[in-house]
Amino acid sequence: METQNNINFDRIAEAINYIKLNFKTQPSLDEVAEKVNLSPYHFQRMFTDWAGISPKKFLQYLSLDYAKGILKEQQATLFDAAYETGLSGTSRLHDLFINIEGMTPAEYKNGGKALSINFSYAETPFGNIIVASTAKGICYIAFADDKDEAFNSLYAQFPNASYYQVVDLAQQNVLYIFTRDWSQLSSIKLHLKGTSFQLKVWEALLKIPMGGLNTYSTVAKTVELPTASRAVGSAIGANPVAFLIPCHRVIKSTGEFGQYHWGANRKSAIIGWEAAKVNNFSIV
Repeated sequence: METQNNINFDRIAEAINYIKLNFKTQPSLDEVAEKVNLSPYHFQRMFTDWAGISPKKFLQYLSLDYAKGILKEQQATLFDAAYETGLSGTSRLHDLFINIEGMTPAEYKNGGKALSINFSYAETPFGNIIVASTAKGICYIAFADDKDEAFNSLYAQFPNASYYQVVDLAQQNVLYIFTRDWSQLSSIKLHLKGTSFQLKVWEALLKIPMGGLNTYSTVAKTVELPTASRAVGSAIGANPVAFLIPCHRVIKSTGEFGQYHWGANRKSAIIGWEAAKVNNFSIV
């Protein structure tokens, strides 16, 4: 006998498949809900509980991915990308990119062309890092065990930008985070590229105090998506600014530190170092 839980799962699976097959027609909430024999209200709640995002946001992600493929691989015009994705015009495409990708379709298409990025390498208590900045602020920090590999990762973020190995004031200021109180963070400007969800998660990470630790589920609750721990984990893993946006302060609910983009041992060292700083122990 099929349980209600299984019935609900089948309905959501059917809804996801329907949206995937018909996203070019931009189906409405009412239309998809009718396909799975639910009221729009109950379908909205059920889908969000199971998928971690709303049906509208899921449709937007599918549409965005398809539009990005057209712009990047086919070198289509913005009008063509909007038309092929089922959007009513370029203004809809523009809103979609701004709300989710954090940039305009044109900016995505040119890959950062006309953007000037300064970068440099520096030593920290946890190894060398690469720091990059634009006129708007810090756009990238990563631990640089291999300088060439670190630069290539930066380049992949902005493939058409112009790069200059220069130490600027923004980079100098950000290095103070290793020696000063984190209350000085307000003086550091960031220039981040990410989806609205990623930006929301990264903002939540900035609120975790030095020496403090949060779980993935706690961060999910902070961004008001308590069932989206996996999506939160993906956003944390995509953090483009190591240490400054403290993704190292997020651990598993079991108490284990878990993985870290720049190495589990480095994460443990950072957490221990911060705990000692907070407790006024001397670091040798």
